[in-house]
Amino acid sequence: MQGTVDGFSYGLVTPLVAYLMACLGGALGLRCTTRSMLVSNSWRPGWLALGAAAIGSGIWTMHFIAMMGFKVEQAPIHYDRAMTFASLGVAVVMVGIGIFIVGYRGAKGTALMTGGAITGLGIASMHYLGMAGMRLNGKLEYNTLTVAASVVIAVVAATVALWAAGQVRGFLWSVGASLVMGLAVTGMHYTGMAALSVHLHRSTAPTGGDSAASLLAPMMIGPLAFLLLAAVVVMFDPLMVMGKPVWTPVENKPGVPARELVSHPAARRPSLRTRRNPAHRDSRTPQNR
Repeated sequence: MQGTVDGFSYGLVTPLVAYLMACLGGALGLRCTTRSMLVSNSWRPGWLALGAAAIGSGIWTMHFIAMMGFKVEQAPIHYDRAMTFASLGVAVVMVGIGIFIVGYRGAKGTALMTGGAITGLGIASMHYLGMAGMRLNGKLEYNTLTVAASVVIAVVAATVALWAAGQVRGFLWSVGASLVMGLAVTGMHYTGMAALSVHLHRSTAPTGGDSAASLLAPMMIGPLAFLLLAAVVVMFDPLMVMGKPVWTPVENKPGVPARELVSHPAARRPSLRTRRNPAHRDSRTPQNR
């Protein structure tokens, strides 16, 4: 028997909140990625790891907030705890791999394509692994073309977002990129859900797992608290907002010593004696001028 699927049982509340969480995680993660490109190598792994955890937590929270509005009218839905935790781990690890590639190799060329592909596949893997953790009295089936479209959306969105993070053009630039990323990630989620159909079993055997209210709500406290902590770190780091490096690179011209490239304004200032006695500047004979 075909099950009746409803992904908007709470109306627009769950899609809007899910979108905001995706934007928050994306904004924090992209700013941390940008920050990693402005510091020395010793601090870079920490900022990249924080960015990966922020994006992973944001998209995971987005997914399960959206899933709280999903129901099959003829069958209650439960979730497997281990699979649900595994989906969060996969999101953080795969997003982290993509971010580290871009953070160390730059947001261009092969590094950008590779990092974006891995990050996008991590987003898609989190989604479908989380769906595999659903337990109901039926069988989930997917339309292959729609699933492929959702994966393409995730990869393109991740690539564009990482490219924007590598531009280092200030806070508003990253905010715009995070809004686009949040829209694309949420769109990827609902595209994947559109590929789903449920075939219910005739038996009424009870299903295992925990209900959404008893499992998802407490589990989201941790990622939400982490996102709040990451937001505090971003807000109190001026370089995260200004988008400026802590050092100014010195131009390197062939054949010119580095010390000659540094200007010394003090050397061109008139002496104290000259400033106090302006007539002294004209005391030179015309021959000496």
